Amino acid sequence: MDVKDSNSALLQDGDSVHIIKDLKVKGSSTVLKRGTVVKNIRLTNSAEEIEGRAGGTMMVLKTSFVKKA
Repeated sequence: MDVKDSNSALLQDGDSVHIIKDLKVKGSSTVLKRGTVVKNIRLTNSAEEIEGRAGGTMMVLKTSFVKKA
């Protein structure tokens, strides 16, 4: 299964990505700002989602809102 970012670059475990749009975090009042770097991502079973530590907590992010660093 190929996991691609918003620019169609292939993502792998351990990559770093940038968030390309301000994202509201569900269940919280925090916002992940554009340009935030998420390091050491992990791929999930879905081709549209990745896991990474952003804002101090582990989150699942949609690949359409990130680009490879």
